[in-house]
Amino acid sequence: MDIRSYNRKAWDKYVDSGESEWTKPVSAEIIAHARKGDFAILLTETKPVPREWFPVLKGADILCLASGGGQQGPVLAAAGAKVTVFDNSPRQLDQDRFVAEREGLDIKLVEGDMRDLSVFSDASFDLVFHPVSNLFIHEIRPVWREAYRVLRPGGTLLAGFMNPIFYAFDIEKAEKRELVVQYKLPYADSEYPEIAEKMIANGDALEHSHSLTDQLGGQTDAGFAIIGFYEDHMRNMIISEYTPTYIATRAIKN
Repeated sequence: MDIRSYNRKAWDKYVDSGESEWTKPVSAEIIAHARKGDFAILLTETKPVPREWFPVLKGADILCLASGGGQQGPVLAAAGAKVTVFDNSPRQLDQDRFVAEREGLDIKLVEGDMRDLSVFSDASFDLVFHPVSNLFIHEIRPVWREAYRVLRPGGTLLAGFMNPIFYAFDIEKAEKRELVVQYKLPYADSEYPEIAEKMIANGDALEHSHSLTDQLGGQTDAGFAIIGFYEDHMRNMIISEYTPTYIATRAIKN
């Protein structure tokens, strides 16, 4: 099946249903604080990105990659950056449009596949901000190569992604506080018909795990130097009581 097209519809549904926290636009209060330079945004679920990871934001060209939802992009724009939000879901982009219009922010919105940034010229951005989202595609090395291409020399890639060990467990049982190692990695929902059928029936996005070789090695192979790293935990999940479930990296284009 066409995973990208299916997941676009799934995320459009999440926006309309309001069932995902990642589809809910930020408040006017958060934007007001960001205009004063007081902000915190997430690459992962709970731990804010360290402020020292950001370049000078005023006037910086920033690509929020697969980062729709009316959250990170508007905050960075309010902090003085020139922001482009790129996302697979039209409805997620609508959330950024909503905040931009409400707050008088100038944000460029582009729909597309995170693996293909051909709409942007080489060396167009100072920062690529890429929160946890590459689990919704089956190959991620093109993402790192494209991010490297569109960054200027010395530019920064901030990326969040899932710890692949998360997908070794039976998630339905984990939600019931049972830890059962069930799956061989790399994992993909679409490779298990009984899981895929249930998720498709519910309209849920299909997910994929990716090896650390592809997540970290993919960045360095693209030319990046990774100079920052932290881990984070998923809320209300027993797996998080035993291991971090997210990873965030700061990488520089050499």
